[in-house]
Amino acid sequence: MDISTVAGLVLATLAIIGSILYGSPLSIFIDIPSVVVVIGGVIATTLIKWPMENVKALVAYYMKSVFSTPVDAKAMIEEIQKLAETARRESVFALEKVPVEDKFLKKAVTLAADNRPPEVITSILSLEIAAMEDRHSKGVDMLEGMGADGPAFGMIGTLIGLVQMLQNMSDPSSIGPAMAVALLTTFYGSVIANVFTIPIAAKLKQRSKLEATKMNIIVAGVLGIVAGENPRVIREKLDSFLPPGDRLVADDKGKE
Repeated sequence: MDISTVAGLVLATLAIIGSILYGSPLSIFIDIPSVVVVIGGVIATTLIKWPMENVKALVAYYMKSVFSTPVDAKAMIEEIQKLAETARRESVFALEKVPVEDKFLKKAVTLAADNRPPEVITSILSLEIAAMEDRHSKGVDMLEGMGADGPAFGMIGTLIGLVQMLQNMSDPSSIGPAMAVALLTTFYGSVIANVFTIPIAAKLKQRSKLEATKMNIIVAGVLGIVAGENPRVIREKLDSFLPPGDRLVADDKGKE
């Protein structure tokens, strides 16, 4: 579980509810017609924009922001270095017998052990990376779209409320409550956008970038193994993907 996502959602919700309760009862911020306009509108536009199979996967996309396996690029580089040492000590064909948990690394190692040409390995693995990025972009685009639609339908609901209020100006005492109800749809739309959709889309986008970085590390490492490069050289090459403090050279200097 990603604690930061859960903590952020909980803190944002508590901050909003707490600020409401500080000055008024929570009940005045609950208006069923406003909820119907905003939530119903966001759902409707999402159905219009996207095929049903993508809409059905929305919950799965959302949950990936909460539950996921962290990407450890440094650990992956160390594993590739060990594979390079095995290939140098025995042969590249010996890699097929080495147990590998990561599916993409397993595929790359299998291609290398099958003696595929470097250009073929690059082509196959690049297509795999592109497919992964395309899958992830669908969830990001859906959530960003919902984040844009929420405030839009909030404004639509506000305009509906204002029209209804202006049609009943004969009772001045009703103008204030009617205006408050009209503004609730804008409030709902802003909460949907700025708490529950756009931040989640940003988290998924970051996760996708980290996954792509890990996959590119694997591609570069396996190509180095196929080319017969020294494991140390491969490690130094892959270290360029890491922050300076996590690189092997930095670690060595720290020990001296």
